[in-house]
Amino acid sequence: MAHVAAVNWLNRPVDESRDHVLGPSNAEITLVEYGSYDCPYCRRANERIADIRDQLGDRLRYVFRHKPITGSEIARRAADLAECAATREQFWDAHVKLMSRSATLTEDDLRVVRADLGLPEHGETKAGARHKVDEDIASAKASGVRFTPTFFINGRRYDGAWDEASFYDAMLGRLGHRVRAAALDFASWAPSTGALLLLATVVAVLLTNSPLGHALEEFWERPFGLSFGDANFSMSLRHWINDALLSVFFLVVGLEIKREFTVGRLVSRRSAALPIAGAIGGMAAPALLYLLIVPQGPWSHGWGVPMATDTAFAVALIAMLGARVPIELRIFLTAAAIVDDIGAIIVVAIFYSSKLDFAWLALAVIVFGALFALNRAGVYRTLPYMVLGTILWISVHAGGLHATLAGVLLAFVIPTLPPADLKALMAQATAIINVESQRAHEAMHHGPSSLALRGLDAIHDRLESPADRLLRHVEPWSSYVVLPLFALANAGVIISTSVLGGGHEYLMLAIIAGLSIGKPLGMTLLCALAVWVGVARKPKEYSWTHLAGAGALAGIGFTMSLFIAGQAFALPADFAAAKIAVFAASVLSAIIGIAILLAAPAQDNGADEESGDKPSNVTPV
Repeated sequence: MAHVAAVNWLNRPVDESRDHVLGPSNAEITLVEYGSYDCPYCRRANERIADIRDQLGDRLRYVFRHKPITGSEIARRAADLAECAATREQFWDAHVKLMSRSATLTEDDLRVVRADLGLPEHGETKAGARHKVDEDIASAKASGVRFTPTFFINGRRYDGAWDEASFYDAMLGRLGHRVRAAALDFASWAPSTGALLLLATVVAVLLTNSPLGHALEEFWERPFGLSFGDANFSMSLRHWINDALLSVFFLVVGLEIKREFTVGRLVSRRSAALPIAGAIGGMAAPALLYLLIVPQGPWSHGWGVPMATDTAFAVALIAMLGARVPIELRIFLTAAAIVDDIGAIIVVAIFYSSKLDFAWLALAVIVFGALFALNRAGVYRTLPYMVLGTILWISVHAGGLHATLAGVLLAFVIPTLPPADLKALMAQATAIINVESQRAHEAMHHGPSSLALRGLDAIHDRLESPADRLLRHVEPWSSYVVLPLFALANAGVIISTSVLGGGHEYLMLAIIAGLSIGKPLGMTLLCALAVWVGVARKPKEYSWTHLAGAGALAGIGFTMSLFIAGQAFALPADFAAAKIAVFAASVLSAIIGIAILLAAPAQDNGADEESGDKPSNVTPV
């Protein structure tokens, strides 16, 4: 799925002529802290940092930067005051006093430090000092600092636990921490999902065309299942991936689109209408173009193949273009691709399913009703949804519909809204933590009380909506396990002249034309129509040329196109030809899309959305 690169790195390198530094410039470890003098956690961290400096000695260089607590006047005045120090020694003396002279920062602390610095008691702080604090605040924002204290170790933000063992693992760069940091860096890299999917595809193609190809195919077709007495449920490994694991992918897809349309950036109906219109046009035009080209016969059943967009590849490419492409366009393409995925699975469920068993489908309806009742009752725990979701998957699969539909249905009943009274929950958590901190010595020996742990668990269950919790835990598995496994199991194709020939020219042409021409054409035209009639609004941040480039990238079908092709074409030769056509169309679409986006001006003349954004009585949801 789509990834937005997180800010994990220090925005401004350490500059000893500007920063407040303790330790040698050639130290192997540089620890940068963004802190506030009025922050109780920074004051406690000050003692820990002193211990660390004593233990690491010249191996550590410590840097302090200001980030006064927002809304705290005394915190800002203390930071400005510390910056009035004329020498390095004066600053660190003022720093220690402001951090540790009293249990909490007081006006008396400021008076003492002001006197030490030789400043008049009611005089104005120097303009240069205020400017220095403002620079640190701007650097904190650019570095992704959201609370104090926040630490950066050798330029990388430290988001781990503050216990001594975890902190030292990070400081000393031990193997466990390096592995975790590398994994987080890769996951935060926007094109990471697309890169891993591409690698899995290349591996699948190479293995299929190697001497191991036959053994690999036998491996994917090996049956695997469960048996209880005479009852037996078995599928091939490939079907377990395509029917079961891919349901996880569609659960994530459903959760993402529900979040965007309920609490995300597409809450407004007119903002949401544009990617919906683009997705519909991007599905309808390729299917029609396919049917116009392909001859009547069994291939006609494959009209769903060019309808799909591969979210991972399309968004990865648009992310790799960086600042050349407005973030709003990435949001549009992601939303359109997700709607496209939902449309694809609906098409599969209706047109590419086996014979229906209405008894099992009736059970699926009952289970879905129970899931809906959980949602209406405000049940926030994810376990009941997962248990009923598993039963829903079994019912849908046994009922003859494609089982991945269960993932989409489950997503739409999982609550997305955050808790109604966040302040009360935070106050409760603070009260519990404060009580536990007063018995710190006992807690060190026996741990927090069971009553406190139960209270914090209950608060944690309410702090995050079930949809967000599932996305946080399941989305990485979908992106880095499910999709690569799907590519390994399905992307392998034997490259030979027999596949390219054999009368498959029209089939391949129909798929390539549908994805490379139908996708951008249908998406752009229907978006233009939606804006023209006033049901949608195009953000002014990107032009129509940008949107056409995004439409071309939407022609990268790959994952979903291969998935539908596997359902549409029963003959291995037809499926192999369809695979090659999907690969060719995806490469061609990527080249066209990147070329258009690189050549696109910041804004087309006369193409601003305001010209077509007619007044509407539609109000936000």
